[in-house]
Amino acid sequence: MNKAVPVVDLFSGPGGLAEGFAGCRFGRHRPRFEIALSVEMERSAHETLLLRAFLRKFGQDYPPEYHRFLNRGASRVPDWQRSYPKQWAEAADETLRLELGTPEATKEVDKRIHRIRRRQGCEAVLLGGPPCQSYSLVGRARNAGNANYDPTKDTRQSLYFEYVRILASLRPAVAVMENVKGMLSARHGDDLVIEKVLKSLRHAAGTDSYRLYTVAGPDSGLWKDDRRPSDFLVRADEHGVPQARHRVIVICVRSDIAKILPVGDLLRLEKSDHPVPVKDVIGRMPRLRTRISRADNPEVWRDVILAACKRIGDLPMPSMTSDEMSLFRSQIRNTRDAAKGPVPECGNMPGNTEMACPDPLRSWIRDAGVKRLPNNETRGHMPADIERYLFASAFAKAKGVSPRASDFPEILAPNHANWLTGKFADRFRVQVGDRPSSTVTSHISKDGHYFIHPDPTQCRSLTVREAARLQTFPDDYFFMGGRTPQYVQVGNAVPPYLALQIARRVADVIGEYYRTKTRTFGRTTRDHSRRYPDRAASDALEAAVT
Repeated sequence: MNKAVPVVDLFSGPGGLAEGFAGCRFGRHRPRFEIALSVEMERSAHETLLLRAFLRKFGQDYPPEYHRFLNRGASRVPDWQRSYPKQWAEAADETLRLELGTPEATKEVDKRIHRIRRRQGCEAVLLGGPPCQSYSLVGRARNAGNANYDPTKDTRQSLYFEYVRILASLRPAVAVMENVKGMLSARHGDDLVIEKVLKSLRHAAGTDSYRLYTVAGPDSGLWKDDRRPSDFLVRADEHGVPQARHRVIVICVRSDIAKILPVGDLLRLEKSDHPVPVKDVIGRMPRLRTRISRADNPEVWRDVILAACKRIGDLPMPSMTSDEMSLFRSQIRNTRDAAKGPVPECGNMPGNTEMACPDPLRSWIRDAGVKRLPNNETRGHMPADIERYLFASAFAKAKGVSPRASDFPEILAPNHANWLTGKFADRFRVQVGDRPSSTVTSHISKDGHYFIHPDPTQCRSLTVREAARLQTFPDDYFFMGGRTPQYVQVGNAVPPYLALQIARRVADVIGEYYRTKTRTFGRTTRDHSRRYPDRAASDALEAAVT
């Protein structure tokens, strides 16, 4: 297999899955995959995709203007179209802003799929994660409280059919579908959604046209009807991602390939020796101060921090041992002393970009040319929340766990009716430095309460860049749009480092398939039509769900 395999990426978000596949290489340079088409409907995410597609046109040697742009604080995006019209036009052709499932999108995507299939001598890979809001546990709880919500009319729950329709049309060698853990228990009426999805994938281009594989766990391999759908759950923290992110990942391998190869063995992901903790990824980043939501300036920040230290420092902590209490109070003193010194900046400042994580992950994330981490500005917080962040982070340092609502002193309790009901017991959650983070979700765009920085001296929620590092995006991956859509992009993405590991396994399958065909036939056949007779996409989809 000498040619790069074309990849079609649907519901792309900012491109986490595609980034992992694009980064999979023969040796250090030649890519194993080429992103042929990405489709995303949200404007800011599409702009991020477009920029990344443009940079890929230069291989590993980005235009010199790009690092200059990042290192001066990413204040003004260069006019790439004017400077590099050819590469920009190629990126724009590759990256479509369309809402899948609409007539306009169907027409354009089908045209592109036809173009990709006409390319001679290459197989293809399909990627995608259909919108998951209505599958997620939080989304379902929110919908349950809406008397007008009808799940049968929620188009997001049926968009996986669009993925299946394109799977039937493209007929790739391998397809990768990702979704939230909640998909395993979501229902359409009395039927489990996951069972419908698996059946549709399996029969996408005709009866048993694809075989489905799990890639993690002791029972990884070919999935059969007598196995549990939960076998498709992948725990990212077991594979070198510094985050306890659990997602459903289904690998579909075309049956003609699965019949001649030990696909289950080739696809199995290796486990990491040790989980990667938060501190090893973001612990050495430049120290930043939070913004104050009103009337922010360095003097106001210092006054707020010193007042918080005074208010919290002498509080009784009945749940702590004497040693824990001593450590808690030392954290408060450290914060007070730090606040009396030079006031840190709010973000995008030059400084240490090093990491203490294992070399493969560090090499994946770090870019020696990046001297000033982009998308690394803090947001504003109210003084009352800053007090709670200080308490929570100091508590986590002392106890090794994030505090629950019952651990907060009464004077720090927010005025929430459900504060002590148990429903939101971890309303303020510290990302403890000595373990992987909790799942980074798009909710981080709301207020940051679930994503408190582990360093008490910083008294803030995570920046977009810190969240992006926990998601394993490379440091030179710039997120377009305002800060809120940047957070949403990061939270909705597949960790690129996990995608890279999946891409390597997929490359092994396709490479072995080509070698087997070459040994058997003496050459790689280019005539797929005799083995895969054409049929209308609608016929294939109908067969898949009957």
